[in-house]
Amino acid sequence: MSVSGFRATFAIPLGTCAFLARAWFLAAVGFAATAQAQTPQPQSPPQGYVIVTGEGSVSVAPDHAQITAGVTTRAKTVKEATDANSRTMAAITTALAGSGVAQKDVQTARFSVQPVYAPQTAGSEPKQSGYGVSNQVSVTIRDLSKVGDILDRLIAAGATDVGNVAFLVSDPSKAADPAREAAVADAQRKAQLYARASGISLGRVAWIAEDSASAPPIPMVRARQAASAVPISSGEEVMHVTITVGFDIAR
Repeated sequence: MSVSGFRATFAIPLGTCAFLARAWFLAAVGFAATAQAQTPQPQSPPQGYVIVTGEGSVSVAPDHAQITAGVTTRAKTVKEATDANSRTMAAITTALAGSGVAQKDVQTARFSVQPVYAPQTAGSEPKQSGYGVSNQVSVTIRDLSKVGDILDRLIAAGATDVGNVAFLVSDPSKAADPAREAAVADAQRKAQLYARASGISLGRVAWIAEDSASAPPIPMVRARQAASAVPISSGEEVMHVTITVGFDIAR
């Protein structure tokens, strides 16, 4: 038997054609991505820094003083101790006003009422003998030449507790600005020295950090004695600043 004029026809559904085309496209994209990932990429040079610390100091004369003054009185009753205390504190306030201290510069720092006990003998129980009343004020003195005179007046007015004299700078952060400038100059000097010694070129300043623990003033032993009966020395303070600076390395 012979067969002539035979022709075979295969029909592929349209959905199947779309699926095959999509699979071929994804395979091609995946191959390209893999080939790109395996291609060596140029490496950026590592970032380099020259990191140094800079220090600067400036001597600053204080512009005001703070002292504490007050009185402690004792009596058998709270009322008697308080009344005696109030009379002496009134005299102290009058003495301060007479010395030119403004009312806003006088502030109550502590007020207390405590029992007072008689000296204890061996084997006996503590026995209360009265009460003690203490009133302390904090005084700001703007004119340093009057510190000694004011202390004299307070003692004459009956103050029993006078002390804690502190000489201060009104704006210590601003006063330390020259020290900051000196610290930057010190850091630049050190960085240039290291750059020359290492054979590299120094770039721009990348960052600066100030050591916050270095800002408080350090009292110096230089003193200026105020003209008064009580010898008082205001001295000077040193504002010390330490910074850390990072410099780029020029390419």
